[in-house]
Formats: sequence, C-alpha cells, structure tokens
Amino acid sequence: MLTLDKVFDASKVLKEVIRPTACIYAPQINPQVHTYLKTENLQVTGSFKVRGAYYKISQLTEEEKSHGVIACSAGNHAQGVALAATKNGISSVICLPDGAPISKVEATKSYGAQICLVPGVYDDAYAEAIRQRDEKGYTFIHPFDDENVIAGQGTIGLEILNEVSDCDVVVVPVGGGGLISGVAFAIKQLRPSIRVYGVQATGAPSMVESLEEGKIKCLDNVHTIADGIKVKEPGVNTFEYCSKYVDGMVTVTDDEVSSAILHLIENQKLIAEGAGAVSVAAVMFNKVPDIKGKKVVCLVSGGNIDVTILSRVIKRGLLKSGRSDTMTIQLEDKPGQLKGVSAIISDMGGNVVSIHHERASEDSDITDCLLRIVLETRDYEHIKEIRQSLADNGFKIVNK
Repeated sequence: MLTLDKVFDASKVLKEVIRPTACIYAPQINPQVHTYLKTENLQVTGSFKVRGAYYKISQLTEEEKSHGVIACSAGNHAQGVALAATKNGISSVICLPDGAPISKVEATKSYGAQICLVPGVYDDAYAEAIRQRDEKGYTFIHPFDDENVIAGQGTIGLEILNEVSDCDVVVVPVGGGGLISGVAFAIKQLRPSIRVYGVQATGAPSMVESLEEGKIKCLDNVHTIADGIKVKEPGVNTFEYCSKYVDGMVTVTDDEVSSAILHLIENQKLIAEGAGAVSVAAVMFNKVPDIKGKKVVCLVSGGNIDVTILSRVIKRGLLKSGRSDTMTIQLEDKPGQLKGVSAIISDMGGNVVSIHHERASEDSDITDCLLRIVLETRDYEHIKEIRQSLADNGFKIVNK
C-alpha cells in the first residue's frame, strides 16, 4: 500500500542517483497564467522515469535481484531501469516497441541493458516482457502500475511543494498513470487544496475514457507523436489513485503538442519530447479549467525526443502557431505578376521560404497559372494581413 512515509523514503534513497531539477518561471507560456516548469527533462537519463525504476529496484530482495530484471517501455522507463540495474550490479532485459525512437533504443543500450524489440506498441512489448518473465524467471519492473514505482514518481510532488509552495494547480502528463498517481498522492496528502490535472494526447486517451466510464478501458489503437504516453490501458492501481486524487483530465492534439515543443525551444531554451510537453500544451491552449491568474506548475516529464522527429515537430509547430503559411495564388500568365506578389509580401514583412510556379492546371483558365508560396510569418494576424493585401491588389488566393 502506498503511504506518505514510502514517498519520503524514496526521496531519501533517490538522493544518491537523481539530479535536482528546478521549477523555473515561464510567464510567456500563457500571459494570463503564472506558469512554472518542473524540468524533469533535465533529469538523469532525460526523464523522471529513473525515480520510480531506481526506487523499485532498491527495494528488491537479494533473491529477486539474483534473477535479473526485465521491463517494457516506449523508451524512458527502459533507460531508468537499465541505469538502476547497472548501478545495483543486476542484469537487465528491456522489451521496447519496434517503433521506439532510435535515440531511446541506443541510450538504453548505453546504460547496459539487453534490448528486445517487439512489433507493435507499448502493450505488445508488455506482453512479451511478461512471457519472458514467466519463461526465464526474471523479476519484472512495471513502468507504472507498481506501488514502489509510484512512490518514486511521487517524490516530484514533494519537490514541487518545496519549490513552489504557494502553487494553485499542478499539471501532469499521463500515459499509464504512474507519474500522476505518485504526484497527486503526495500533494493531496500534504496540501489537499492544490488541484492536480492530468493531460493525455487526443490519440491516446485511455485514462480519460476510463475515468469517464468509471472502469478501466482498453483502447483498440493509439496514435500520437507523444510516444511516451502512447498507452492503450491504464493500470489497476493507477486508475484507483487517479479516481481518488486527480481533479480532472484533459486532452491535447498533436498540433498543440508541436506548438508547445517549439515554444519551449524558442522561449525557455528547453528540449521536451512530446509526452513531456503535453502539460505545457494544455496550459498554452487553455485546456485546464479555472487557471487564469493562478500559479500553475507544468511537469515537463522528459526530453528524449529523436532529432529526426524534432525537425518535423518544429515544422508542425510553426504551422500551428501561425509562424508559417502556404498559399496558392491564381495569376494571369503574363510578365510582372511574380514581381507584384513579391513586392506586397515584402512590404508586409513576410519572408518567402520557397516558391513553385505551375502553368498547367485543369481547374484554371488556359491563360492562368498557379503560384504556390511558403512564407515565414509572425502569427495568424500577420497571415491574414498579407492575404488581405494580396486580395486588395487583385490577386486571387485559391486555398483558404
């Protein structure tokens, strides 16, 4: 059974391995909210997961340690278990979904684990880990549905209370629910007036739907760039703790997550993975109720984003925040047209990134052509101003 004493004990044990992470003030996230970021993306292994994994392994009996450990993960729990096992002189096997970012797979190997890639998503990796546990006698380290793992994650709640003692709301990413279970439990035991909200991706709302229906629900499929929270089914323990201690759950889209990642890079100089940025996205896009004028702590849970994904995420973030626009203009095919368009865009302060000229189109007159332009812009209002100026000068924009 989870107790506050166990969370405090985990805090003591973890001092030998974790890095203190600051709560930094980030007023630009949402001008109407006093936002702080709990920077677990800067934690050892780049994620909060090392907390639960290390505390769980520290509590194993010598008999359990002698068999070695096995775990399943989308990446961050894998690294936490690998590091904890190696530090304790224990062998580790990690089952990962075959779609896990290469950077996470390689990082897990670097901490000393043996890797087993499994076709599918997290739940498929979980099934394979259980099969190997039963066949080979490994000790299984669950990524979220374990009291000691939850206690380890709960140490973040203690730190938030120490660092921002007068906060009103704490916003936490949710996959299987281990992180929010620990954080909400610790905070509600010590400061029940603080509200705790969870955030899931719209493409993987397993805890959201489970809480709405009052029973654990397994989704048929999940799809989101936030691979760290791409979980089909919450745990038995985490569902119970969320039901009891969490004030509400909200969802964010992949586009909103991309915008949050971009904002953290530009304004806070922080790299967050998709799962780590969902809390920030929820505050940026006003998904969390009644936070205007309040002190809100967003838990940025991890920073292990694959660089190949990062470039795509930045592009999506630019589009979502009005920093980029693609417009197609129908022109009369005669000299000077491109010069006229360019002059207007330049006068309005836009920057042309790329341009494509197409003469033949089945949807246009035989004397017309299409000009497709990609622009760098300031925001949506800037896009609107440029498009209006082009229209006022007689240019026809054929895409909205």
